[in-house]
Amino acid sequence: MRLDLSFLRRPDLGSVLLGRTGESPRRRSLRVQALLVVSLLASNLVGVAISTTLVFFVLPGPFLLTARFVVPTAIVTPVYVTAATVVGALWAGLAARRDLRWSLESREPTPAERKKALRVPWRLTLAQAFLWMLGAVVVTTAYGLVDPDAIAPVGFTIVFSGLVVCGAAYLYAEFGLRPVAALALASDHDVAAPTSRTAGAMTRVRVMWALGSGIPILGLIIVAVYTLAGRDITAERLSVVILVLGGTSLLIGYLLIRMLAASLLAPVRSVRWAMEDLTEGELSRRVVVYDGSELGRLQSGFNRMAEGLQERERLRDLFGRHVGRAVAEAAEERDPELGGRGSRVGVVFVDIIGSTEMAVDRDPAEVVEVLNRFFRVVVETVDEHDGIIDKFLGDAALVVFGAPNRLDDPAGAALACARDLADRLPQRVPGCRAGIGASFGEVVAGYVGADDRFEYTVIGDAVNEASRLCELAKERPGLLLASGAAVAAAAADESARWETVGSEVVRGRTEPTELCVPAG
Repeated sequence: MRLDLSFLRRPDLGSVLLGRTGESPRRRSLRVQALLVVSLLASNLVGVAISTTLVFFVLPGPFLLTARFVVPTAIVTPVYVTAATVVGALWAGLAARRDLRWSLESREPTPAERKKALRVPWRLTLAQAFLWMLGAVVVTTAYGLVDPDAIAPVGFTIVFSGLVVCGAAYLYAEFGLRPVAALALASDHDVAAPTSRTAGAMTRVRVMWALGSGIPILGLIIVAVYTLAGRDITAERLSVVILVLGGTSLLIGYLLIRMLAASLLAPVRSVRWAMEDLTEGELSRRVVVYDGSELGRLQSGFNRMAEGLQERERLRDLFGRHVGRAVAEAAEERDPELGGRGSRVGVVFVDIIGSTEMAVDRDPAEVVEVLNRFFRVVVETVDEHDGIIDKFLGDAALVVFGAPNRLDDPAGAALACARDLADRLPQRVPGCRAGIGASFGEVVAGYVGADDRFEYTVIGDAVNEASRLCELAKERPGLLLASGAAVAAAAADESARWETVGSEVVRGRTEPTELCVPAG
């Protein structure tokens, strides 16, 4: 058994961590919850570590690792961090479960549920922001009651860390919730304006720039103001502050921009992969729409384009089946217009013997089944010899060689096709006898009808002659007759396979037609 590894190379949702779109609701729910819990906990712990390092060892101000700050350092801060972690996890879990309940019930969301589902990343981010800002108030107040000089460094550090964590939390939440967003958007073919669903691409870029570059630079400005205000800070300490804040800005800015780029490129990459499959002829290829912004519009726009191409190809295939591939291709290359042009073509007419009695004696479904088997052999044989089925006439078929596409030896192709039909029909459709007539001559090939309804056909003496030969062939042992003109016009290797058995003036003509049958 071969494993399908294309999923690892081109994941449906942009990452193998997100699984596949066909997962069960329970497995999808467990995957999403695990990704959200791990990513949010990790980003918050990193934020706590950054704020602790900055406030204790980097930023100017009173040294906080002393006995007089034991209450805010050893009691208030750890207790709040622990409580905020628990409350944040419960808050996020309950909010997500409430807004995403429909995804566990294996049903399409209502418009209101869809809107809430796409806003879950914002809700989670706002919950994180509230807890961090509340922590800034609580912890800064605790340190400020001991020493007012600690308010500025502690407050700035917590706010700075909290905003960075919120930016990362939003990107992580949006990433982890892609499977749910894909389900929500699957039932909505018109992706609405970005501001009504999720943050647009430009908004995300601005926010991430502010978090990764703007706020750290604002911290450097605050340190400069703090120094100019006459605060006691040494040049060595100032250098350390600038180096650490600058390095932190570079690192955090790089990480946030990398995460942002990944979130913006994933939908574009999925469209590029699908475009490659589309150019290779895989018209059923579709993109999973999981972004509610203008990038989601790009994804859904590709799907609409692919649906249009598939529908166009389906109609093209139906058109080719109705009128023949050669006629369809000729119509595509040049606009069809009423009228025709003279052509020398080979013509084969094949008609079932006793079709009227068969329709009376047999069940209609059985008659249709016999006709389908009969015409299947005719179509296969004609295609082998590069002819076209000009039309099906109830229980007969008119076949043309040399129009609309030219053939080097249309007479030889018609004769070879007639011989093959005479051999195959008795074997492939037992009990169904058919007369076959083949001719060659000048006809008018083109479109007849009205401006708004026409068909391709051939009209001329060769067509009438083939029909009359078919009627005569029904009374012959081999059930096959060809005109002497067709045999004479064919290439030597084909004409050598035929012999003349006489001549006869067929109905509708004044000159006798030379009759030929397969030799031997």
